[in-house]
Amino acid sequence: MDDLYRQLIIERYKTPHYRGHLDPHDIFFEDDNPVCGDHIEITLRTNDADIVTEAAFDGHGCSISQAAADLLIESIHGKKLDEVKALTKDDIVELLGIELGPVRLKCALLSLKVLKAGAYGLNVDEVSDELVE
Repeated sequence: MDDLYRQLIIERYKTPHYRGHLDPHDIFFEDDNPVCGDHIEITLRTNDADIVTEAAFDGHGCSISQAAADLLIESIHGKKLDEVKALTKDDIVELLGIELGPVRLKCALLSLKVLKAGAYGLNVDEVSDELVE
């Protein structure tokens, strides 16, 4: 089963479905993982009911960080911002479908950290790893 999920990660890394930048957008946030150099930028459009109507990510980095971002963006379409704020690291691990060591987990969680920081309207200096616990 792990091989199937590994193949999904490689596919989403090579041909992401949600790579891009929305302009105009309602929510924007970006951040880096200084340990490995991954960078993720997320833009969202929401409606009056705070439901995500469109979402995209851009950035660079390892296959885990980029695939996690693509799968995460796919999973939030049609969700309320409160649901987005409630996402956890377990949700990302489930999307990826494989066990990750501590370093790779940090790569996988970067997109969730960026997404939640944007959903909460945080400034860069307010963002911490506690967002993804």
